This record gives sequence, C-alpha cells and structure tokens, in this order.
Amino acid sequence: MIELKTPGEIDAIDAAGSVVARILAAVRERAAPGVRPSELDALASDMIAEAGAVSSFRGYHPRWAPGPYPGVLCVSVNDAVVHGIPSRTKLREGDLLSVDFAVHLDGWCADAAFSVVVGNGDPASAVGSASSASSDEKLIATTEAALEAGIAAAQPGAQMGDVGHAIGQVARGAGYGMLADHGGHGVGRSMHEEPHVPNEAKPRRGLRLRPGLVIAIEPMLHAGGKDSYRHDRDGWTIRTADGSRAAHAEHTIAITENGPRILTLP
Repeated sequence: MIELKTPGEIDAIDAAGSVVARILAAVRERAAPGVRPSELDALASDMIAEAGAVSSFRGYHPRWAPGPYPGVLCVSVNDAVVHGIPSRTKLREGDLLSVDFAVHLDGWCADAAFSVVVGNGDPASAVGSASSASSDEKLIATTEAALEAGIAAAQPGAQMGDVGHAIGQVARGAGYGMLADHGGHGVGRSMHEEPHVPNEAKPRRGLRLRPGLVIAIEPMLHAGGKDSYRHDRDGWTIRTADGSRAAHAEHTIAITENGPRILTLP
C-alpha cells in the first residue's frame, strides 16, 4: 500500500534527512587514505546517538540476506556497487568510495548516498586500480546528474516512468551500465515502502505522482557498461560482474504541489 504523507509528516522526514545529510558530510570529510571503513561506521554510529536517532541499517534483515546487517553504513569500494559491509581494510589513494546511509528519527526515515574518489584521486598507488581518476570522476558526476534528472522529473502529475526515463537517458547516454533489478523505493515509517522507483523506464507510464508521495531516488552506475552483478560470500555486498567500478547517488524527496522537495540536504 502506498501511503501519502501530510505536510507535517514530510517535515518530520526532512528532520531525519537533515541528520542523514550532516552525518554523511562528516563521513565524507573523514574518508581518506589509511582510514578503515569500520572507523567511518563507528563515527556515524556515535553521531546517530548524539542526534537522538536510530540506525535504519543495523539489524535490518530482509528475507534474501544471510543475517542481520551489522553496520550503520553501507560502504562499497571500487567494484562494489551497494551494500558493502564496513571492513577493516584501509582505504587507498584513488579508491572509489560509495556510502549509503539511513536513520529513523521520531519514527520517520530518510535515506541518502554519495560516491567520492579517496584522496587526491591518483589511483596509480592503488594496486589493481581499474580506472583513472578522471574516469572515476566522470562516472560519479554522471551518476549525480542522473539523480538530478530523476528528481527534476518527479513533478506532481508526472508518472513514475518519467523518473526512470530521465535517469536512464543520462546513464545510457554516457555509455554506462546500471545495477539490474534494483532502484529506488518509497520512504516513510519504514526504510523500504511502496512504490518501487525504477532507474530505467518508458515515459508516461506507471504510477501517477501525487503530492504527499515520499520516495528515494538512487541511480547506481557501472563504468563497464553492463548491468550484471554478483554477490560476495558475505551475502550482502553486490559487485559488478565485470569488475568495473561503480558509483551510487541518492536523495529522499517528497512530491509537493510546487514540485519535488529534497529532504536529505544539510
């Protein structure tokens, strides 16, 4: 069932989104060569407690997962697209880092993600680097542009296919692949609600977007141009099947009478 939110409930999700944005900014600033993803997770965990919020990730256990998720962040590096468990392996110069994060505050959830190149962006010192810094930056910029296009298309009276079409046009136009069978989702009292938000679709198809609908839009692009993926043995981490690097960008937005309102900004 799709639940439309009241203006007051959207404000409550925006408050959760402000916490998400503030913590992601701190994580982004802390990420550097030599820092362990587990340290980023600990930083976020401390900040969640200080904000009086609750992690939406830690303990989350969907049917397909082997066990509850152990962290408060999803930290995916290089060919890991999403759902990377924060490890103790130190980040290296030139790694492509993607961080996904959500919290509940006063019973309402917000969800966002970013990607960034670690350090000065020179992957020459990173053993086994699959791409140059410039190509990684282009991949990230295109992922962010696809997110912006999806948000711009999320107008009241438009249809869900318009959002997926806008995202797909940017991604495919740049020659990138996208994570097959994955996309955005509704957000509210739960982290994952109806409806599904596709990253590729035909325009003028699907659910009519009405004021009060709150969704997370999250393109996930693959540098190799293919959509296929594989799971790590941990049962959570999703990697590109061809080993190419990936980027992820996400915002939680509300459809309003005046257009899309981004709820995960600082």
